[in-house]
Amino acid sequence: MSRSIGLAHIIRHDDGTSTGVWGLYTLKSAFQPIFAFEDGKLSIAAFEGLIRPFRDGEPQAPGQFFATCPPADRLHIEALTRTLHLLNAGACLPEDASIFINFDPSVFIDRAVSDSALREMRLVLHEAGIDPKRVVCEVTEQRSASKAALSDFVEALRANGFRIAVDDYGADESDINRIKELKPDIVKFDAHWITQLMESGAGFALLMTMVAAFEGRGIRTVFEGIEESWQLDLAEKSGASMVQGYVLAKPEIAPTSFRSYARAVHMPEPGPQAGQDLGSGISARQSTRPTRTFGKRIVQ
Repeated sequence: MSRSIGLAHIIRHDDGTSTGVWGLYTLKSAFQPIFAFEDGKLSIAAFEGLIRPFRDGEPQAPGQFFATCPPADRLHIEALTRTLHLLNAGACLPEDASIFINFDPSVFIDRAVSDSALREMRLVLHEAGIDPKRVVCEVTEQRSASKAALSDFVEALRANGFRIAVDDYGADESDINRIKELKPDIVKFDAHWITQLMESGAGFALLMTMVAAFEGRGIRTVFEGIEESWQLDLAEKSGASMVQGYVLAKPEIAPTSFRSYARAVHMPEPGPQAGQDLGSGISARQSTRPTRTFGKRIVQ
């Protein structure tokens, strides 16, 4: 079964998942878990939808795909990728997990665009059987085409039950001004930026101060791009609510194994040793993984 959205086409498969077609590209959804710190352990709290393009059956870099798309087509691609992620989330993710979906602020140029996007989301969520309260609308770091239009759209999303996140805080346009304008529920810190801050005692102290300021205002924080175990230790020490990165789990293309995987995460048995499948979760304080204290590598 297939249907069209703008210039894009979505194909539904027998296993319940969907793929998209855009020109010479086939687009698939991948999902990466986002973990929350809970009583010294990590458990899956959410998933981020990520696009994976293929051409002639061969995987392509997402950046390469987006670079080939004319700016005038960005709005249609936004609709396509958002729809794919929501349909696939309904088909293969745990029913209680939150779903982070990216929004490019540069495409929201006026109220008509925002209203159309919101209307499409309602229809797709109904089809996918997803409660809007599970969806986190993640505003990426691009410059807004219209700050007023973006603010109005964010308010409309919030009024319809969606939560708001600011992505890549510390990079490009994702700065404190965007936080003040959008008043998000969640802030995701830019991976490169937090790694730089973690490299020194002064930088890490600043990172802790920022996290405490956001958390104190009821804004949850996520550290992205956690790829080494010492970063995970410092992320917990910083007070961040959640973490995401290859050191914990890589993205999986839909259909994923995450429904059974998430059930295992919440089992009460003791967690496995570092490097094994997560099982009941990773003990953030008691594992034997290498850690780092401002440039010095040690093993607990």
